[in-house]
Amino acid sequence: MILPWQASTLWVLAACIGVQAVTTPEGVRQIPPYLDSDMQSRYFEFGEDTIVRADQYIRLTSDRQAQSGWLFSKMPITATNWMIEVEFKIHGQGHLHGDGMAVWITEERGKPGKVFGSTDNFNGLGIFIDTYKNSRPGVTFPYVMAMLGNSSVSYDKDHDGKDNELAGCSARGLRSGTIPTKIRMTYYAEVSLRVDLQWKSADEWTECFETEQIKLPQTAYLGFSAETGELSDNHDIINVAAHNLHIRQNTGASANRGGKPQAKPYNPGGTKAPGSWRWFFLKIILFGIVVVGGYVGYTMYRTSKRGSRF
Repeated sequence: MILPWQASTLWVLAACIGVQAVTTPEGVRQIPPYLDSDMQSRYFEFGEDTIVRADQYIRLTSDRQAQSGWLFSKMPITATNWMIEVEFKIHGQGHLHGDGMAVWITEERGKPGKVFGSTDNFNGLGIFIDTYKNSRPGVTFPYVMAMLGNSSVSYDKDHDGKDNELAGCSARGLRSGTIPTKIRMTYYAEVSLRVDLQWKSADEWTECFETEQIKLPQTAYLGFSAETGELSDNHDIINVAAHNLHIRQNTGASANRGGKPQAKPYNPGGTKAPGSWRWFFLKIILFGIVVVGGYVGYTMYRTSKRGSRF
């Protein structure tokens, strides 16, 4: 459902795919507001319970039970290294709320499912902003975590993705914040992924995590989704800005990561770790030894057979 207002939010979102984009000196992609005569977006598609009120927000779910919604780009991300900054708002009535929302960089797009309103067994990156604790003792919610999928790994919803977690952090106070809440993802292909959050005060970024050896699918789409169950919340996308990165830069968070979670390299279907290459070369050497040993043994056997004739 699209409400007939100016479509600025849709076109800021479209900045992430670089379609008919104007690149500023800072490398920010921008596209002017536009909707066609049918009040549809040319570059994004959405479904389920998503409502687009383009002068204010894109609401993935309303504060009602058993809702889900998604928004995905029709065209893949073209940048190799990028920074995506998303302003969002999670809010609602009452003291109990759920379930949360997700940001996706995946091969799949526009497939509703049980993982925060989108499909399970995805290939690519999912970053989950989980506002309801199912079963994860010792962890404060809301909890922000990343998961890498390879089309075969299923998200463990009953345990809030504990066994799927690439890295994550608690973000108490992120829901119903008094300032604009934002998430910033910085990706350098096959090098690193960093996630920063803003919810404590304006222009103050807190590092959630940074992890290395990350490889995402060559063809990946930007998407957002959310869901509610017995508990509910409004899950709104307010604004999205994308930067095409050419050189490594400081993203603004403190360089001192004391106590910040550092994820273990996890790369399903990606580049082999250095230890794997060492094992590969060791197998070649062992194979060579077997071949040489076999040749020497065969030569000695033929020599002994010739000697037995006399």
